[in-house]
Amino acid sequence: MSNAKPAWLAPALAFIPQWLAFQMRAAEQPGCAIAVAWKGEIVLEAAFGHADLGAGELLTPRHRFRVASHSKSFTAAAILKLREQGRLRLDDTAGHYVQGLHPEIAAATIAQLLSHTAGIVRDGPDSAYWAQRAPFLNEAALRAELAAAPIIPANTRLKYSNHGFGLAGLIIEAITCEPWGVWMAREIVAAAGLTETTPDVPLPAGAPLAHGHGGKTLLGRRPVIPGDQSTHALAAATGFVSTAAELAKFFTQLSPGAATSFLSVASRREMTRPQWKDAFSPIPRSYGLGIITDDLDGWSAFGHSGGFPGYITRTAVIPERDLAISCLTNAVDGPSHIWLEGAVAILKRFQTEGPPASALAEWNGLWWGLWGATQLLPVGDKVLLANPALANPVQKVPELTLTGPDQARIAEAGAFASYGETARLVRDAAGAITEVHIAGGRLLPEVVFAAEVEARYG
Repeated sequence: MSNAKPAWLAPALAFIPQWLAFQMRAAEQPGCAIAVAWKGEIVLEAAFGHADLGAGELLTPRHRFRVASHSKSFTAAAILKLREQGRLRLDDTAGHYVQGLHPEIAAATIAQLLSHTAGIVRDGPDSAYWAQRAPFLNEAALRAELAAAPIIPANTRLKYSNHGFGLAGLIIEAITCEPWGVWMAREIVAAAGLTETTPDVPLPAGAPLAHGHGGKTLLGRRPVIPGDQSTHALAAATGFVSTAAELAKFFTQLSPGAATSFLSVASRREMTRPQWKDAFSPIPRSYGLGIITDDLDGWSAFGHSGGFPGYITRTAVIPERDLAISCLTNAVDGPSHIWLEGAVAILKRFQTEGPPASALAEWNGLWWGLWGATQLLPVGDKVLLANPALANPVQKVPELTLTGPDQARIAEAGAFASYGETARLVRDAAGAITEVHIAGGRLLPEVVFAAEVEARYG
């Protein structure tokens, strides 16, 4: 298989940060970090906004985020590695390794824990730690709650459980005779070649942490949430701290087709195989072993998401295109899911249409009018009138085809747009493009249009 990057990839990667910068500006989010890997190589890494609004600290790609339930994929990978070593079986029961469990929880298999089908309570009878009103559970508290009966019988439906993955962490400790975080750091994190990832806090000295943020609606401002609390016995479910680039690298190694990995192909297939559907989900979604599987704009994907006080994060791998994307946000209302899916839509549009023809090179850029901004985006043999304000900026947008020098026709558009009408570039005496005319409308550079609006409306 060729290792040459496809020609469509570079122009898609060039547009994604432009679109995200506009989205950040419009949404007034604190910060966002994104990374894209192709065949395990990081081909895009960018950060926007702030790591801490209160301190005015700018976000960089090296800032680490609380990535919460991404931890489940790390924990499931650890279980599969122990299976490869012959130290457990997926149909072993939890009670074989951990004492003091309720009999029905003791009878749950490791596979049921990793697939969220053991019927165990999600967060216990008092999950005050998710609201930062209490510390995360220590081992004694977790064990006490696992002595209670499960909520529903095992193997009846997909029922997400942080406590179930906390129990998986106790099983790892029982088998390895080491603290969960110590064994994970050596046998999973280091084995995957990760250097900016830890199973929980505290971070190594000097490692920057992006702080979380609350919503803006309540106080009219975003309170800063430090994000530096240990998750204790629930670290196997939600403790991990990482960067977008390292998550993209790690999840790439979980793909059955990955060229290099710390797991066998058989283990990767078992982890990423859809096992239980989420029947209540509005979109097709299933769960494997510590892995979410779904469909992104027609591409099959696997990965995970995470929600931690002050953070929303998501990572997805698209095996058929050798792509992995991770999008991390540091606010409780961070649109990481929406932005990751928008990035995938951009990638797919360029993959479908191909790289832009050279004749379209000057039909580009962000142009402004009273109704907002329009992104001229050359793709294949056409120019899209992309809408950077949308979650999917390239879906069903008008398309231009060139008819002559600086002239084009609106060759595709909705019924309420200006289908069939003309578009043109306007140049000054030096040949620089100063305006874009679309049908009867006139679009200007941002600084020019801002001055016009200021003069007209004050």
